[in-house]
Amino acid sequence: MSRVGNRILSIPAGVTVSVDGNIVTVKGPKGELSTEINNHLNVEITDTEVKITRDNDNYKQFHGTANANISNMIVGVTEGYEKKLECVGVGYRFQLKGSDLVISAGHSHTWTPEIPEGITVEVPSNTELLVKGIDKQLVGEFAANVRKIRKPEPYKGKGIRYADEHVQRKEGKKASK
Repeated sequence: MSRVGNRILSIPAGVTVSVDGNIVTVKGPKGELSTEINNHLNVEITDTEVKITRDNDNYKQFHGTANANISNMIVGVTEGYEKKLECVGVGYRFQLKGSDLVISAGHSHTWTPEIPEGITVEVPSNTELLVKGIDKQLVGEFAANVRKIRKPEPYKGKGIRYADEHVQRKEGKKASK
């Protein structure tokens, strides 16, 4: 039995959830998101709750995923999502030039990743980057792509990392005696 799928989602004030066929749309104060769910799942909406049921046990794997996706959409249109990245290293920095993000991360050239629509990027300082948006998957994917430019290395700790990420440090070579 899917425990996540059987979870009943509460709809906060100011948020509307609607179903058209197998497309679930969530509208809220920050925007609108929609997702497609499996044809064998049923979405039951009351005034303050959303419940997802399935036809039979052959579709268990889609049940919890659909529930989690709808929950993420509800949180996204009410609160939004945010990832904070920081770069550590001499000469490593983030810059906003107009609407373009320019990343200097120890390569011979700078990186300018394309910022997807629905994502806002802020640079509070030249070593910090805030990625904000209402779509959890889009925010996480963009932050992961920025981190992938220069992953933190274990010897000096240089690289781009999440703000709450702990980098396990290694000792390196020992001086011979």
